[in-house]
Amino acid sequence: MELIIIGYVLDLIFGDPYWIPHPIIFIGKGISKFEGLLRKIFKEDESLRLGGIVLAVGIVISTYFITFSLLAFIKTLNFGLSKAVEAFMIFQILATKSLAKESIKVYYPLKERNLSDARKLLSYIVGRDTTNLEQNEITRATVETIAENISDGIIAPLLYTFIGGAPLGMAYKAINTLDSMVGYKNDKYRYFGWASAKIDDVANFIPARLTGVLIIAASLFLGYDTKNSLKIFLRDRKNHSSPNAGYPEAAVAGALNIQLGGTNIYFGKPVFKPTIGDKLRNIEIEDIKKTISIMYMTSFLGVCLLGIIKFVI
Repeated sequence: MELIIIGYVLDLIFGDPYWIPHPIIFIGKGISKFEGLLRKIFKEDESLRLGGIVLAVGIVISTYFITFSLLAFIKTLNFGLSKAVEAFMIFQILATKSLAKESIKVYYPLKERNLSDARKLLSYIVGRDTTNLEQNEITRATVETIAENISDGIIAPLLYTFIGGAPLGMAYKAINTLDSMVGYKNDKYRYFGWASAKIDDVANFIPARLTGVLIIAASLFLGYDTKNSLKIFLRDRKNHSSPNAGYPEAAVAGALNIQLGGTNIYFGKPVFKPTIGDKLRNIEIEDIKKTISIMYMTSFLGVCLLGIIKFVI
């Protein structure tokens, strides 16, 4: 448990330093190369689905065993060194400060009414088309991204790391990376990315719901609208195309008394999403900072809760 706390604190301090190669880069390269090989073997629609299953299972299992084997090998050399390496891995698995850092980059040009820069910076952290977004749409997209990634980037990897250490935490990151690279419903990945999307849905089922509850608790500590956060969480948590993303988004929307969701453009096509929350007030630029504060408090409460559970068990 102490290794997770060390990794968590390191993440809060340093985020993802650009000069350190991140494991996700290597996982991503592995996915790309394996995809190219499998597409030469599996070419028809249904066979592509099978190829996608091979890709997803192969990448996740490989990531787990490479991490596990590396730590086991280092342990034979030096026990203390293996612990240090695992703490470092956990630090890289988490994305608390990085999420805050990339999100606040959108906040500053918005404050200066520089929509061009805000759209460009937003495009680095969302999948939707940002070309013609106005100020309130940019703000909403940023808030939604932070809210969703409280689960994907923080609570989910924390949960799996508490259960199975760095190897299982890295395996989760592989699942998340697979979904972000091939888990689309467009023509290219409709069949090939099916397995990656489904595995991601399953892996995030518990973390997303836990995140929603933790966000409600975080809103209490931060003085936001806890009662409304619970209300919107219970009412609108399923108002999303994803079976999981609506849970943290609903809790955040309720806490801040804003409305999320609506129509977005993905790959040139409009995609309508049901609204989440009541429009008790218009969304404001400062809601980005408020959502970041919710993210930090939620991550802290998550570490405390999972630590208590692990200690008791």
